[in-house]
Amino acid sequence: MDVLWKGVVGGLVTMAIVLASRRGNVLPGILPLAPTFAIIALLAVGAKGDAEGFRQACLAGAKTIPAYLVFLGVAYALGGLLDHRLAILGGLAAWLVVAFAIFLAPRWF
Repeated sequence: MDVLWKGVVGGLVTMAIVLASRRGNVLPGILPLAPTFAIIALLAVGAKGDAEGFRQACLAGAKTIPAYLVFLGVAYALGGLLDHRLAILGGLAAWLVVAFAIFLAPRWF
């Protein structure tokens, strides 16, 4: 049942983004900044009762902010050159590179 309500919340956020995109271009870009998925993740981690695990999840989420900014920057740059789907794919590829660097680079050094 726990997974069901998380799926419903995610679906509702997705629906809100799609509906907002029909009314303009700014609101759909702002809605993903609402910490919906972070709240779901933190509720799941917090339900374990491990305060240190909760804090680690908060830090891990904060570490992904640069990768998200790279995703948006690359998608923006490619958006004027390529089809929007390819721009998103390019942004996702850049996000993966940065995210892996953020989380794996400390282990190598």
